Amino acid sequence: MKPLKAIAALLFACSINGVAVEIANSVEKQSGAKVVSYYGYDDCIQLENNSTRVVLCPAAGGRVLVYSLNSKNALYLAPGSEGWTYEPGKKGGSMTAGRFDIGPEQMVPSRPELWMGKWSGKITGPRTAVLISKKDKSTGVQLIRTFTLDAKSSKLACQQTIKNISAETKEYCHWSRTFALGGGICVIPLTKPTRFPNGYVMYTPAPVINFRPVDENIRVRDGYLEILGVPAYPKLGMDTSAGWFAYLMKNDLMFVKRFPVDRDRVYNEVAGLTMSIWYPDRPMCELEPIGPREKLAPGQSASFTETWFLYPRDFPKKGKPVDLESIEAQVAAGAK
Repeated sequence: MKPLKAIAALLFACSINGVAVEIANSVEKQSGAKVVSYYGYDDCIQLENNSTRVVLCPAAGGRVLVYSLNSKNALYLAPGSEGWTYEPGKKGGSMTAGRFDIGPEQMVPSRPELWMGKWSGKITGPRTAVLISKKDKSTGVQLIRTFTLDAKSSKLACQQTIKNISAETKEYCHWSRTFALGGGICVIPLTKPTRFPNGYVMYTPAPVINFRPVDENIRVRDGYLEILGVPAYPKLGMDTSAGWFAYLMKNDLMFVKRFPVDRDRVYNEVAGLTMSIWYPDRPMCELEPIGPREKLAPGQSASFTETWFLYPRDFPKKGKPVDLESIEAQVAAGAK
């Protein structure tokens, strides 16, 4: 009887292990999250559903390398920087694609460990992962970024938490610095009241901020600011409280960012910006929601969430205006 029992037990164990493997594979498939190699990094985290793919990079700056819809990536990744990692004094490398940061831009200390350094990464749930920076002495903060991809759509929630790990009060703000593919059209809803007579300001090299700029590639139409091409100077700032903008790309994708705006809070960029666009004559365009000032006592934290969407949308043919009403309707429908 003992040999029969042993054989039965072995068959039972094999059966259970087989089921366990199937369950594990099923769970991984359903969770839509796994570790992958991409762009020269072996520890990337991929979040995906049937239409959308997100690839996160803990090894260099805690950024997003891929945000794609139906295999079309919206983000710009510089060729030649594959696998590059930060080391003090080491030159080279280009930090592109889905970057995040803290501001205000002109006042935040140098922070290469936060900006380019190695982060840790962990899958925390279905299509959800968290990236955590080292504790940065120069700024006195640690950053935690949580990314959650919707089960069915391109909706990607990107939350950045700033934690004060120093012994003194710190004042920073959320600063997103996403490199999307260049050469697109920015559509930004304008709101009132505003401090800017023409709906935006332009940073010039002097350094001077032009509060009444005029540029042939920028116009106001039907309550929207449209950036149609490369302006005289690339850095532009807005104080809109609409809480969203759209960027139409030549690969027939529309990249939308939604983000909270609180008019009763202090926005501590030099010009009090709620968002910025950097549009150089290069293969990228920087899309930058900006959060309000966070005054953090030792041990305190504050979070800011921007939500990304991708939609199929034909890029307008030369000379044909953007259909602003349909963009507004599409954005409103996607937010429900």
